[in-house]
Amino acid sequence: MYIGTVIGALIGFFTLGPLGALFGGVAGHFFDKGRMKVAASFTPEARKAVEQAFFNTVFPLMGVIAKADGRVCEDEIGNTEQLIAAMRLNSEARTQAIRLFQSGSKGEQSVDAILDTFLVDCGQYRDLKQLLLVYLITLAYADGNLDQAEENILASIATRLGYSSFAFNHLLGMVKAQFHFDNRQRSGGGSRASSQSDLSTAYTALGVEPSVSDSELKRAYRKLMSEYHPDKLAGQGVPEHVIKVATEKSQEIQSAYEMIKKHRKSQS
Repeated sequence: MYIGTVIGALIGFFTLGPLGALFGGVAGHFFDKGRMKVAASFTPEARKAVEQAFFNTVFPLMGVIAKADGRVCEDEIGNTEQLIAAMRLNSEARTQAIRLFQSGSKGEQSVDAILDTFLVDCGQYRDLKQLLLVYLITLAYADGNLDQAEENILASIATRLGYSSFAFNHLLGMVKAQFHFDNRQRSGGGSRASSQSDLSTAYTALGVEPSVSDSELKRAYRKLMSEYHPDKLAGQGVPEHVIKVATEKSQEIQSAYEMIKKHRKSQS
């Protein structure tokens, strides 16, 4: 509860001495108060509202994207079924999820109308908005190909969620690389040529260039892991089933980082 106070005091002490410790401790104390206030704001009612908003948003949008290329493929249906299973829905909620997915695939709701409702309850939660976008990108790329119509819909969703075109394309490239990297690792890799390709994909999965320093690489890795950290997300009111998606992404990021570290060590 008081980690900000302790860290602030230590930083202040080692930089400015006892007086610095005093000021650092005070600054850390206000940080702790703000952090606890955010955690306290997620009452059971608020958490329930966030979970319901995500439920009512993700399934119709999954339907919209799945039908964007003209047909709903088996992988896209499989991803939807996996999410339903992860949420441990009862029969009534499962039926509702399927109905929402079908509604989206039939064009019964516009993307703007779906997101208008979502942003009322979740617009202030950056992590939840990003996880929603990441999951939708993953679904669209489930068949290994991102159709232009699917990308256009994802771009419009990203814009409504507050992403610039550059930020969306950067995130899109990272998620696609993570998808490819994860599939390559599960298949056991391949030749030396494919290993070099895997290494390039690993860098893209972390959102960095191969020329970055070790410290810059570590910083990028830690930032991504922080964004997908389950404890942090839980404290912000992110639903449990969304956290499971984030955990999968963090495992892909971890694998990519370990590959890069191993390669760099072998080259030193």
